[in-house]
Amino acid sequence: MKLNLEYKIIKSNRKSYAIQIYSKSKIVVRVPLNMTDEEVYNLIDSKRDWIENNLKSYENSTSKLKYLKPLSDYDILKLKDKAKEIIPIKVDYYAKIMGISYNKISIKCQKTRWGSCSSKRNLNFNCLLMLTPDNVIDYIIVHELCHLKEMNHSKRFWNEVKTVLPNYEESHKWLKENGNIIIQSVLPNI
Repeated sequence: MKLNLEYKIIKSNRKSYAIQIYSKSKIVVRVPLNMTDEEVYNLIDSKRDWIENNLKSYENSTSKLKYLKPLSDYDILKLKDKAKEIIPIKVDYYAKIMGISYNKISIKCQKTRWGSCSSKRNLNFNCLLMLTPDNVIDYIIVHELCHLKEMNHSKRFWNEVKTVLPNYEESHKWLKENGNIIIQSVLPNI
């Protein structure tokens, strides 16, 4: 039996689509501005099995992170302070290993991204990374540094990541299974 699912569709200036599952009643579909409503509904329909499978996985993994509670402004400030201490040290370490230079590092509290980089070689990281295991923090840092070499997710990009972190798939998987749970738990008013 197919589930009756409700979606929030957000059109923005992006190149590809993303489907985020926060709970059975909170599924966000992010699409490019130029995508027609019909194309969006066809996309959702084509991804229905994937969504339902990931909903099951989400529901199974929520019990692992029950200890998380909504964060106060003070909690977020403390996470930002902690991230400002830890992340730049790790970025410097991996940038030297990879022979990469970057401009500046920003730490923010974000609802949709763990990290990003700009064409100006600026790196942005989510302070909520401080709620993830150390290997996940390393993975996100290496991921963003690799974008300074390859501004895409091509095979060459993933080979760069694997060169630095041969077991990156474990961290990638952990983040796919738990990332939205963390964000939804600690920032419930998305």
